[in-house]
Amino acid sequence: MIRFEEVTKRYPDGTTAVRDLSFAVAEGELVTLVGPSGCGKTTTMMMVNRLIEPTSGRIFVDGEDVAAVDPVRLRRRIGYVIQQGGLFPHRTVLDNTATVPSLIGWKRARARARAAELLDLVGLDPSTYGPRYPDQLSGGQRQRVGVARALAADPPVLLMDEPFGAVDPVVREQLQDEFLRMHAAVRKTVLLVTHDIEEAVRLGDRIAVYGQGSIEQFDTPGAVLGAPATSYVADFVGADRSLKRLSVTRIEPSDLAQPPVARLDEPAARAADRLRAEGSRWAVVLDAVGDLHGWAGAGELGTGGLVRDHARRMNAWVPVGASLKQAFGEMLQHDAGWVAVLDGARFLGVLTPAKLHEALRRSVDADARGVPRGEVRFESVADA
Repeated sequence: MIRFEEVTKRYPDGTTAVRDLSFAVAEGELVTLVGPSGCGKTTTMMMVNRLIEPTSGRIFVDGEDVAAVDPVRLRRRIGYVIQQGGLFPHRTVLDNTATVPSLIGWKRARARARAAELLDLVGLDPSTYGPRYPDQLSGGQRQRVGVARALAADPPVLLMDEPFGAVDPVVREQLQDEFLRMHAAVRKTVLLVTHDIEEAVRLGDRIAVYGQGSIEQFDTPGAVLGAPATSYVADFVGADRSLKRLSVTRIEPSDLAQPPVARLDEPAARAADRLRAEGSRWAVVLDAVGDLHGWAGAGELGTGGLVRDHARRMNAWVPVGASLKQAFGEMLQHDAGWVAVLDGARFLGVLTPAKLHEALRRSVDADARGVPRGEVRFESVADA
């Protein structure tokens, strides 16, 4: 969808902002451009919609050389989001959102209906927020409106320049979550500029890590964190890159341990005898179809009755496909030695600290060797 071919931008004073950039962004992909201030990432993005013209090289959007397209027409089919939204202060939220559809000739009713639809998509009730003005919104709300406005004419490409940088950390995380949810629904091709490696890792399908005017590594978040291509990239992502990698490593069924299981309606004494024979002090409690109901200790089960009489609620759980970071957070929050992993309500297994470490190691090795995680085998403490 977006392709750079040996693109260089050099200013009259001799400053080279970017040099010999060649990379491609697939349709529907979200690519984050990350690096320190002045490294050329914003220049890269602004050359796509010709707010900055390259000195040499070519840029294609959907197979068309942007240099051959009228800049105004080009910009009206590329969404653009900047810090704090860049809203018109004298126009209502609804009219701000309808700006581009109105400019390209949509009738007023259609443009406003589309604006209302997009406000709802970004989590702002159009009946409540549509009549307001930008100065009546919080920073996070203004940023949501900026995203809605950029999407209003249904552009295939979305450019985002530090879109969440001007809000506090809590609101930033909420906006990131909302944007990921929205992107999953609309699947636009996105270039997002940030200086925050954690934001780049959290949002990007792939990451372009910039040095000074060039890309040092262009790869998946897992590969950038697990196998930095250069010492510069390793220093930039930080010594805690293994911790950052927890947020981009998803739990797979092969990562899980299988603990003893007791069924809700079986005699508790029988379950207790089985646990003693297996040398286990507890069991996961499931119903007849394998859905999680809780857990029970061997000592309690030994007092008789049915298993259901002794089952306790299990607070530490995550869905399959959640990140290792989310699982680790659940362990810490509930002071648990493991977390249950579910597919809907169906119990798949538990993730223990040893299994979490093994999953992280397997993910790193898989990226380094270019093979699926399931093919990586090594001895671990979980096997001891």
